[in-house]
Amino acid sequence: MRFGGGRLAALTLLTVMCACSSYRRADGTGRVDRNVITREQLLEHRFTNAFEAVETLRSNWLLTKGTDSFVAPTEVKVYLDNTNLGGIQTLREIATTSVMFIRYFDGVAATARWGLDHGQGVIYVSTRP
Repeated sequence: MRFGGGRLAALTLLTVMCACSSYRRADGTGRVDRNVITREQLLEHRFTNAFEAVETLRSNWLLTKGTDSFVAPTEVKVYLDNTNLGGIQTLREIATTSVMFIRYFDGVAATARWGLDHGQGVIYVSTRP
């Protein structure tokens, strides 16, 4: 089968458009934000605490991104409604029944929002919508 110049161009354009199109969830709400775990996801999987949810759905949030200091290296911090709880182990103490969402801030965003000792990032848990 032989394609003319116009058909080949149209086929190429169609292929590129399909490859570049954004992912849509089945419910039609658009792209999935990989920096957020929603209340719906928490309820769907029936997690008992925030650590289980993060470990299962976004385990990369728990990893440190290299050593920023050999004397006193920072770790990923956890905030619950703007209160610093400490390290990632504190996620085990947060029951998912009251959580509205969990958001991850990378080191740059966390440092800009909370200060220099947040270079490994922040896992922010909100009980408010």
